[in-house]
Amino acid sequence: MQYNRVILIVLDSVGIGELPDAHLYNDNGSNTLGNIAKQYKELKIPNLTRLGLGNIDPENALPKITDADACFGKAVEKSKGKDTTTGHWEICGIVLDKAFPVFPDGFPDSFISKFEDQIGTKVIGNKSASGTVIIQELGAEHLKTRYPIVYTSADSVFQIAMHEELYPVERQYEICEIARNLLKDDLEVGRVIARPFIGQEGNFKRTSGRKDFSRLPPPNLLNAITDQGKEVMAIGKIIDIFSGQGISKYRKTANNKEGVQITKEAIQKKSSGLIFTNLIDFDMHYGHRRDVEGYAKCLMEFDQELPGILNALKSDDLLIITADHGNDPTAEGTDHTREHIPILCVAEGLRKGVNIGTRGSFADIAATIAEALQVDFKGPGESFFNIMYS
Repeated sequence: MQYNRVILIVLDSVGIGELPDAHLYNDNGSNTLGNIAKQYKELKIPNLTRLGLGNIDPENALPKITDADACFGKAVEKSKGKDTTTGHWEICGIVLDKAFPVFPDGFPDSFISKFEDQIGTKVIGNKSASGTVIIQELGAEHLKTRYPIVYTSADSVFQIAMHEELYPVERQYEICEIARNLLKDDLEVGRVIARPFIGQEGNFKRTSGRKDFSRLPPPNLLNAITDQGKEVMAIGKIIDIFSGQGISKYRKTANNKEGVQITKEAIQKKSSGLIFTNLIDFDMHYGHRRDVEGYAKCLMEFDQELPGILNALKSDDLLIITADHGNDPTAEGTDHTREHIPILCVAEGLRKGVNIGTRGSFADIAATIAEALQVDFKGPGESFFNIMYS
C-alpha cells in the first residue's frame, strides 16, 4: 500500500510520560498528558480519545476505549536532550549522539564581548530566564539604553529580545544572524531566537515576529522527499527548525488556530508528499508558564478542531499526530521535560485499534513515512507501517 501524502502534526510539547533516563534531566515523574488529566478533572478530549490517545498508557488518567479508530503507541527519544530542534530532527531521521550545548549560567564573557563588538552595542541580561519575565524585568532598561536583552534557558538557545520601536524586526533578524555565525564549536547552540516585543514599562508583550535561526540539519527525510520530486509543505516554525532545508513551501503561523486552518487548506489542495505542521501554543503559552488549566483548555480546543482535519483527509492520505518532547505544567521550573511522545495514525486501509507499542526512537516515524510514500530514505529508525497495514 502506498499513500500519496502524509500529514504530520506535531503537538508541541504534548509528552506522555517520563523516559527511562528522565532522572538525568531532573525530570522524574514528568508526564504532560497524564498529570494534566490527573489535576484538571474537567479535561474533555473525546475526539483524541476516540483515536486511542488514552490507550497509549494504561496507567494514566486519560479515558480508555475498547475500539479505537487509530493505530496508537509512543516513542523514546534516542538523541540526547529535550529541546525542539532535537525532537523534530529525530522525527525526521536524525539521531544526535551529543546534545546541543546549554548555558544555564549565561554565555562566556569572551563571546559576549565579541558579539557586542559585531553588533555595535552592549547587551544586558545574559542569564537563564523566562522570556515573558525578563522583558518585564529589563524592558525599561532596554528602552533607556537601547541595549538588546540576551538570555537563555535549560534548552540550547541564545535568545535576543528587542523592542520593535527601537529595532525594526529586520534589524533584529540581522543581529540574530550575527550571533548564529559567531556561535561555533563548543558554543554552537541548537537555535538563536529573535524575540521582538512591544509596549511600555509594566505592560511589555512579545509579538508574532519571533524567528528561529537553527543549525543546519544533516540530510534527513525532508531532503529525501523533495529529492524524489515530492513536496514538503512546512506550517508553523518547521521552516526555522530545519533552516529551510528540504522544504518546498511554507507558511508561518501566529497560533494553533492559524496552524490548524492552514493545515486544512493544505490538505484540501492537490499535492503529493508531506504536510508538516507544528502547533506551538501548548508549549509557548502553557507549558513554560506552568499553566495546567490553560494547557488543558488548549488540548480541548485542538480536540474540537480534529474532526475538521479528519474530514478533510483524502482516501490516499495518512495522518500522524505526535509531539517533540514534554513540557509538564505540573513540574518544577519552566523548561521542557524528557518524555515519550504519543503517536496516533489514521488512514483508509490501516487496521484500527492497533497498538504499535513503544518505539525505540522518534526516527521510527521517519522510517514509517518513507515507507508510506515509497521514498528511498535510509535512516536510523525502524518502520512500523507493516504493523498497521495488512
